[in-house]
Amino acid sequence: MSIGEVLAQLRVDFPDVTISKLRFLEAEGLVEPQRTASGYRKYSWDDVARLRFVLTAQRDQYLPLRVIREQLAGWEASGEFPERSRPALVAVGPDGELPGREAGHESGQVRLGRSELVSRSGIDEATLGELERLGLVVSDPPGWYDGDALIIASAVAGLSAYGFQPRHLRGYRTAADREVGLFAQLVTPLVRQSDPAARARAAETARELVALSQQLHAALVRVGLRSTLGR
Repeated sequence: MSIGEVLAQLRVDFPDVTISKLRFLEAEGLVEPQRTASGYRKYSWDDVARLRFVLTAQRDQYLPLRVIREQLAGWEASGEFPERSRPALVAVGPDGELPGREAGHESGQVRLGRSELVSRSGIDEATLGELERLGLVVSDPPGWYDGDALIIASAVAGLSAYGFQPRHLRGYRTAADREVGLFAQLVTPLVRQSDPAARARAAETARELVALSQQLHAALVRVGLRSTLGR
């Protein structure tokens, strides 16, 4: 199949995939289509299966490319056909969940009104106003909220059950801003390039940095609590 035919196959389940994305995954060594004498890419059904594996792992389980690459290497070693294999979830939460992900959607694609955000997250209007005042939740455009706002508000609702108040969470905002500054230094040079592949690499780099940061934070908190728990 040509790259256009592969794109048509994948867009049934992954409507946001682009040719630039497929080229980026090739550049990262996750798929290696054959080339014709004139240089055109030709994909096999095995290549399409690999791409489905990668895209599923990113969309549903938010795995970094490093982990996906390791899982594909394991598949190759075992000879298991990828269409029958599912990406293994890398658990970072105490119950095996992977936070920071709005189920079934990219967070930036979710669009919620103010009342819907309140009802779905479990917080009240006063708490939402306080979160906005502290810069923990931002509406963009004004009056509309994305999936990340829902994740933040839902987490705050859960923490409030243990006595946390929005003012206790200022440190989270400060720590996140520090990480954003560090990560921006890595991805900004790629974003400024006109090459679409470089922009795709910037998005994937940001995705991996976020996933690794979540794992690091969760592990550090668990380690810090061991003495308190007597473990």
